[in-house]
Amino acid sequence: MSSLMFMMLITFMISLLLMLLYTMVSFSSPCESYEKKTPFECGFDPMSSMRSSMSTRFFLLLVLFLIFDIEISLLFPFFNIMMLKNTTLILMSLILFLLLLFLGLLVEWSQEVLEWV
Repeated sequence: MSSLMFMMLITFMISLLLMLLYTMVSFSSPCESYEKKTPFECGFDPMSSMRSSMSTRFFLLLVLFLIFDIEISLLFPFFNIMMLKNTTLILMSLILFLLLLFLGLLVEWSQEVLEWV
């Protein structure tokens, strides 16, 4: 018998032995309630309606966070480029970029999107 077939046979026998051992050791108590056997997904009933009420303000805050987080991550290359190239042009573009970020924040604040935060 080849060594590959021998290893496959050993693996199959070990898995059968483990399955047999599991069925012998595991037990289900007859007094378990229905609640313990139902799936639990973050406090929601999986059999209920899939349309759950979600706060649109929370969703808008999430989108704003993603937008500002991506914009801030775009700031990191500015500092590396400033070491290599013309610093005045890069500094002016950095100031313009930060001004646009600040104006976006002011617009969101004026529309009272961040009122409840």
